[in-house]
Amino acid sequence: MIIDDHEIVRRGIAEIVDRADGLSVVAEAGSVAEAVRRAELVRPDVLLVDLQLPDGTGIDIIATLREKVPDARPVVLTSFDDDDALASALNAGAKAYLLKTVRGAEIADVIKAVAAGRTLLDERTVTRRRADHEDPTADLTPSERRVLELIGDGLSNREIGDRLGVAEKTVKNHITALLSKMGLQRRTQVAAWVAGQRAAGWRS
Repeated sequence: MIIDDHEIVRRGIAEIVDRADGLSVVAEAGSVAEAVRRAELVRPDVLLVDLQLPDGTGIDIIATLREKVPDARPVVLTSFDDDDALASALNAGAKAYLLKTVRGAEIADVIKAVAAGRTLLDERTVTRRRADHEDPTADLTPSERRVLELIGDGLSNREIGDRLGVAEKTVKNHITALLSKMGLQRRTQVAAWVAGQRAAGWRS
């Protein structure tokens, strides 16, 4: 069962899941209330839950359905790369925590693993992430920090160059450097990281 308040996101995930061998989507929901109601009816094996919903959070769903549909195994799929959110998901009973930058094939693999009884999230993961994520931007230069913020604003490399008064090639060099320093591989991961930081109060 897929729970996300964006229909386009739900449809995209549903297509990935339905294409995978042995998996099928039994229901979708766009809010906490709808998710609880439908889950009680269809009793899914796995819940794929977004954290931020119009009438509450994915944590609310996980906590409520732990009582009502105890066999449903929750997987969080969110854009929030946030240690507090991860810890809350773990405490509520989530079995895995995925970011929306994940590849489609990996979503299917995680669903299968969780359905088979595995838990891909534990206290050590949270503790290790806290240690690893003290501040991945600590080594960035002022120029790289500015580029980071502008990527978060959704600007293209050319637009960033125009804003900073530098060549597009210089912007690309800054991005290569900041990706390396932050331990990331793609520009989209940078945008997701900035979004997560800006929404540090992910429950709001």
